[in-house]
Amino acid sequence: MILLKDILTGITPLRIAGNAAVEVKALSIDSRKVQTGTVFIAVRGTTVDGHQFIDKATALGASVIVCEDMPATIADNVVYVQVKDSAYAAGAMADAFYGNPSARMKVVGVTGTNGKTTTTTLLYQLFKALGYKVGLISTVQNHIDEVVEIATHTTPDAISVQSLLGRMADAGCEYVFMEVSSHAIHQQRIAGLRFAGAAFTNITHDHLDYHKTFDEYIRVKKQLFDNLPETAFALTNADDKRGMVMLQNTKADKHAYSLKAPVSFKGKVLENNLTGLVMTVDNTEAHFRMIGTFNAYNLLAVYGIAVLLGEDKMQVLSILSNLHGAQGRFETLMSDKDSILGIVDYAHTPDALINVLATINQLRTKGQQLITVVGCGGDRDSAKRPVMAEVACEHSDRAILTSDNPRSEDPEAILNEMESGLTGVQKRKSLRITDRKEAIKTAVALAQPGDIVLVAGKGHETYQEIKGVKHPFDDREVLKEMFATLDK
Repeated sequence: MILLKDILTGITPLRIAGNAAVEVKALSIDSRKVQTGTVFIAVRGTTVDGHQFIDKATALGASVIVCEDMPATIADNVVYVQVKDSAYAAGAMADAFYGNPSARMKVVGVTGTNGKTTTTTLLYQLFKALGYKVGLISTVQNHIDEVVEIATHTTPDAISVQSLLGRMADAGCEYVFMEVSSHAIHQQRIAGLRFAGAAFTNITHDHLDYHKTFDEYIRVKKQLFDNLPETAFALTNADDKRGMVMLQNTKADKHAYSLKAPVSFKGKVLENNLTGLVMTVDNTEAHFRMIGTFNAYNLLAVYGIAVLLGEDKMQVLSILSNLHGAQGRFETLMSDKDSILGIVDYAHTPDALINVLATINQLRTKGQQLITVVGCGGDRDSAKRPVMAEVACEHSDRAILTSDNPRSEDPEAILNEMESGLTGVQKRKSLRITDRKEAIKTAVALAQPGDIVLVAGKGHETYQEIKGVKHPFDDREVLKEMFATLDK
């Protein structure tokens, strides 16, 4: 039996109205999921305030209400706990409710604009190959060792995170590698977690629809490192302009990785082509199946984290040399008939798109045409739309502007904003095809034998969200379908 007083240990309530020895059967921040014996935690969200649903939660049987503002009407037989920050309380209480799971494992968080999914996925694969039971929390999938669950958010809500970690700990996982988004940090979704370490990949223009300014985006990312304990490690990318900023106020053991500077973990790219990378890592030459300078950084981050967790350097490099990245991250397909190379990538920010295009342009041979299919998501940072179109046109032979996930917005309006960033010359290099499947079909039709078709923006996603409805759509499957029509 778990009592309310037992899960309040991580917070200091402002007021408790009722008996704190009441039994707790479940926690929820969603009033629709409340049942008898549930603790309902009223969290203020970006669009909805949970305090509006306190009466509904009590009507459904909530035995405890956790809130920042006490309601005007107090229900009989319900305990009320007033706190300063409900979002933080949700994480701290969930941590206690699920048995302090992050204290029973080594949890490593990876944050940054780009590279989080690849880095955490490689870490999961590496530590599985090293013989450990491992958990993974990522944009693409969550793994409880061998059990795979589809992810719905980069970082789940605070209660879901602790529940997931609890199941990982109960399954015997020794390590957990998790993506930590800026939204998750700001919304206290990682409250109550004990990190053994954290790593920073890079920071570029993204999520300004939420954070409003780039400085605020940086400040939020930095909080992950500011809150690390002395027993943890903090690893950063020294080649990113803001990389060393992340370490300024941390109490953790500080380290960095770089392709340019003499730091804890130093790498150098010797060969970079469409078959993989050859690098020196801490003066040891290693071959990798992954492609591009951006993946050289991801591999260095993984190597650094593994070594900081006590693993043998040579064994780590040996295993890494045989691993592939995450789904939809520079994932390659080849048509049988005309040897057209298809690349599907999640690049949905200007910087990520530049990185992918720069990699392809660096590696492609003379006469090999590059055709890029790209769109921008709706209900997200609109400032990057003209930049995305400009980048695609500037660094490709042809660019096809199309829909991504328009969500609640008009796809044509999004495309208008994308086209607003193009010069006359760039417009002549581009086509506008709203239907994403038709856009991919056209790109393949335009390609000559040996050419490259990049489909950017959605990566691993298996849906397209239009007017609030998710329709089945997978860039990889559509590209395969179009390649199959060539081969007939």
